[in-house]
Amino acid sequence: MTVLTSAQSAEGLRDTRAVDEAVVEGPRVLRRLPDSADDRPYELFEARPLGRVIGAEIHGVDLRAPIGPELRAELHRALLEFKVVFFRDQRIDADRQREIARLWGELETNPFIEQGDDPHVARFAKGAMPTGFENVWHTDVTWRENPAMGAILRLVEVPPQGGDTLWADMGAAYDNLPEAVRERIDGAVAEHDVVPGFARFLDAERLRSWQDRFPPVRHPVVRTHPETGRRTLFVNVSFTTRILGMDREESDALLRFLFQQAHVPEYQVRFRWERDSVAFWDNRATQHYAANDYHPHRRVAERVAIVGDRPF
Repeated sequence: MTVLTSAQSAEGLRDTRAVDEAVVEGPRVLRRLPDSADDRPYELFEARPLGRVIGAEIHGVDLRAPIGPELRAELHRALLEFKVVFFRDQRIDADRQREIARLWGELETNPFIEQGDDPHVARFAKGAMPTGFENVWHTDVTWRENPAMGAILRLVEVPPQGGDTLWADMGAAYDNLPEAVRERIDGAVAEHDVVPGFARFLDAERLRSWQDRFPPVRHPVVRTHPETGRRTLFVNVSFTTRILGMDREESDALLRFLFQQAHVPEYQVRFRWERDSVAFWDNRATQHYAANDYHPHRRVAERVAIVGDRPF
């Protein structure tokens, strides 16, 4: 196996065999915030970090109560710092979930996911089969020109064990890429396509219809977070199909290496769901993975997503 180090040249990474054989090194630096970030203590609640770089439980906030401008500002600052924040013992319904999400922007719809009376509420009901498709690291809807800014998820039905969700900090992933890899991908553009993520759920006719409606889009391989300014790795195995300007073999090898970065435990947080738990994540900075280990029990969740901006 090859360990990619900063001593290698970017040109050397064109050797696809070297990339395929590379192993992911342990992190050299773990920083939760960019150097210029606001790290003042929180005054309106307690934020209890769950991981070194990502994830915190918020205590002292009742999501049923009105969220005024000051509380909204502090929650937003926590979202930027921790990338995903969790709330326990919050007895809210879908209506309140939508109200909270609207404080952060316009709500998004997803035509590929089951919806009830309100198209803004995506419902995930799993458990009828021993295996499923949800357990893939991904960033939501990167097949859109403007992928979601974030999402709020609450579980309607929690299995007695299993069913955790994991998030990975893709800013930390970028920080720890070998210098040669960063040189190779800074300024690169990748294509994102709805087909890899949803082709298995659609027949050929519907797939052609969705391809016409949602043609492939292009995003930077490394995006700049619009609020923190942090450089963030922005490719995922569900929707990223190729890096432009490379031959297919070279692109595939490099993407395989980049996809592995979400698997590094030091960049992750794992959340054990309980009844009335809520998660709110920054989709611009993270990938997530829903563990499918709860068969034969059911796991039912409802998600409200917030429209985002065009990555740059």
